[in-house]
Amino acid sequence: MVVLIGTSGAGKSTFARRHFLPTQVVSSDFCRGLVADDENDQSASAEAYDLLHHIVGKRLAAGRLTVVDATNVQPEARSRLVRIAREHDVPPIAIVLDVPPGVCAERNRSRPDRRLPAYVIPRQHRELRRSLDGLEREGFRRVHVLRGEAEVASAGIELEKRRNDLRHLTGPFDVVGDIHGCRSELETLLTRLGYSLARDAEGRPVDAVHPAGRTAVFVGDLVDRGPDTPGVLRLVMGMVAAGHAICVSGNHENKLGRAMDGRKVTVAYGLRESLEQLAGESEEFRAEVRAFMRGLVSHYLLDGGALVVCHAGLPERYHGRDSGRVRSHALYGESTGETDEYGLPVRYPWAEDYRGRALVVYGHTPVPAASFVNNTVCLDTGCVFGGSLTALRYPERELVGVEAEREWYAPARPLIADAPGAREGRPLDLADVAGRRVVETGLHGQVAVGEENAAAALEVMSRFAVDPRLLVHLPPTMAPSASSGRDGYLEHPEEAFLAYRADGVRHLVCEEKHAGSRVVLLVARDGAALERRFGVAGPGAIWTRTGRAFPDDDGLTTAVLDRVRASAERAGLFEELGTGWLLLDAELMPWSLKAAERLRRRYAAVGAAAGAALPEALSALERAAGRGLDVADLTGRLRQRSADVRAFTEAYRRCCLPTEGLSGVRLAPFQLLAAEGANLAVRPHDEHLARIDRLVAADDGEEPVLHRTDRVLVDTEDEASTAAATVWWEELTGAGGEGMVVRPLASLVRTARGEGRPGGLVQPAVKVRGREYLRIVYGPDYTEHLDRLRRRSLGHKRSLALREYALGVEALDRLAAGEPLWRVHEPVFAVLALESEPVDPRL
Repeated sequence: MVVLIGTSGAGKSTFARRHFLPTQVVSSDFCRGLVADDENDQSASAEAYDLLHHIVGKRLAAGRLTVVDATNVQPEARSRLVRIAREHDVPPIAIVLDVPPGVCAERNRSRPDRRLPAYVIPRQHRELRRSLDGLEREGFRRVHVLRGEAEVASAGIELEKRRNDLRHLTGPFDVVGDIHGCRSELETLLTRLGYSLARDAEGRPVDAVHPAGRTAVFVGDLVDRGPDTPGVLRLVMGMVAAGHAICVSGNHENKLGRAMDGRKVTVAYGLRESLEQLAGESEEFRAEVRAFMRGLVSHYLLDGGALVVCHAGLPERYHGRDSGRVRSHALYGESTGETDEYGLPVRYPWAEDYRGRALVVYGHTPVPAASFVNNTVCLDTGCVFGGSLTALRYPERELVGVEAEREWYAPARPLIADAPGAREGRPLDLADVAGRRVVETGLHGQVAVGEENAAAALEVMSRFAVDPRLLVHLPPTMAPSASSGRDGYLEHPEEAFLAYRADGVRHLVCEEKHAGSRVVLLVARDGAALERRFGVAGPGAIWTRTGRAFPDDDGLTTAVLDRVRASAERAGLFEELGTGWLLLDAELMPWSLKAAERLRRRYAAVGAAAGAALPEALSALERAAGRGLDVADLTGRLRQRSADVRAFTEAYRRCCLPTEGLSGVRLAPFQLLAAEGANLAVRPHDEHLARIDRLVAADDGEEPVLHRTDRVLVDTEDEASTAAATVWWEELTGAGGEGMVVRPLASLVRTARGEGRPGGLVQPAVKVRGREYLRIVYGPDYTEHLDRLRRRSLGHKRSLALREYALGVEALDRLAAGEPLWRVHEPVFAVLALESEPVDPRL
């Protein structure tokens, strides 16, 4: 913000027009004209200045150069402007036009539209002269005084970039986290990143050059606690001086610099070690260190503003700004005012609220492992505390780390706490899921979760779910196709094909729907792979759509996982995907494996009761008919009901198959959801099915466990194709199959009318169930009530399916991006919460 200061007639408006764009200048005269239709109406000055201050604030908020054209000779007028500049964290600059009052008076006399009393200009000039010596004390960062007409006329304006503005540097960069005197680990990391070290005559590293011209960026805290602070400084200072690196200040550099300048500081947190180590260096080197630290800035804007590097993190409103408040946040972060059980300040989790365009890379607060959160990443992985030294390769967004050689300094707070998610720096917290929540998804915008739904999900999650470190995905519910108008049918493939065709989806895949239990499998190549990624050793886990471990028998679970792991190994999937684990969506059969008690109580009981009652009733009717009573209609209905019950009994019995250990168990995987660093769920289904077929074919057990999912490809614009798929469905369901699932072959599809905005998603899948299977769902005699059932409302179910799908993909995106567990759990928990919404469970 540039504040022009001068008496009326000093030439401020002429100066502004000469040196700045018209849009950059905010004039008090112009604002007076806006509110009063007269630029000279002094009675409107109060309203005019309110408007001027409002416009100035809006421009500064947007990061625009703003020039204030007003007399500004009174301290009260300037103090308001300085306050606005501070509110927006920009430096106020004063340009004083000190023109003799006689010249100003003559200029005003030549303006017929302006008549000032004779005392005004002398009074303004006295106020100007009294203010000159105190402008810097008032808060102006720089003061330029132009004395006389000649200086004003000959002056030029040169715009200087702020020191933190390096947007012209586009990289590539290697951003290095907190080093804290660990020189040996820094050498190892730079070497791993491809840098060649240069050494002085004593063998000490004094520079590092990358053959591809990459630039190292250091996030601060080079010093304190570690074994060789001078060595780290010598190397980093050499790289900066040679143009091979840049560095921002950390809080430890700030404190060490003040101590070396003789200022009073508390010698703690490793400062004593640095001072002792530097005492053994030459005075020349110590002078270079002091100069280096004085020259460090709080943060840098890089790559056109797409990358921000600072020490303790920086909200978007501070990017590129320059004030004490910005520097304080960049060096120390923001504290909540509380202290934890170790006496350390509790930092406000600014990154959890960050939604900025720029990637913010920072350090300061040690975390066990670096991970991305809302386009931010903390690189302080506690090297000096025995953790690791981490760098981010940008723009690749690749994390590279080296383990610490030892614990050099005992941390006040353990680097890894004993809580789920703590190894990623942020344990799971009840506050993350309690109450009403809104989850941001990339596919469907904001998805809201009601407080009562969250409470229900918390009950299930806390009492029944698998280890939360493994629960990284819950599959979405699936809506049925629209009700069919065909005689005797509630669901038919025709409606599914027509609906997808209306949404512009031409190519579909119809997959056999298995009568089993929907499960998610996390399969580890080995226990170490699972430990590295999820912090839990073992073969993996299997869970249901509500997160419950299934099967209940740990031995059976391990046997299934071992069979899948061995098949994936033989099929080459681990090698192909470059992963130590796989996440799969599947059906585990038979249904009785999970629902045996439900089958006995709910279905077998109905069949048994009907089997006992209906024959007796028919016998009584036959005797009544023998006596001449007209019971033909009733007898016909009862015989139809008896046939319905037999069909119902046959339908549920097909779901009841004997198993003993692994014998009789069948697993039908139909989608690879994720692998290390990859969300596979949004890839085309033919790609999934090709890999799944290889997985199934690789099961060489004496009694195969893995089961192929039959499928048919459909072109919705080809009648022969849809007819063939319909015949396949009829044969499948006629043989006792449950039905089929119809999916877009491309997996993720948006409608043309909704492209790019929430609500444009096409249903990721619909189910078309067979006539006989629907008896299990709606009851033995449901065909007698088809007219009523066809009026079932599907809108809520379809909405739920879309929201849960978007949440499921969001969880996989966050998992693939390496985000911490609490971030992955946010959409996972939301899926479980939405399951408690009141929807007809038969849909």
